[in-house]
Amino acid sequence: MDSKVYKVIEIVGTSSESWEAATRTAVETASKTLRDLRIAEVVKLDATIEDGKVASFRVRLSVSFKYEGPD
Repeated sequence: MDSKVYKVIEIVGTSSESWEAATRTAVETASKTLRDLRIAEVVKLDATIEDGKVASFRVRLSVSFKYEGPD
């Protein structure tokens, strides 16, 4: 049986449009420096408010990727 190990980290994405856009921003940015991203789980959603209106959407994600140890 082939065993694998995955590392899990938390990242935060923001967007002035939506939580979905914040999620895309976080995953696309993380994928530039992390290889083999597997799962993104939403941990928390929140929004910043300015002058009584939503100014930005924030999403905290738990992201897993395959661990590559020394060979």
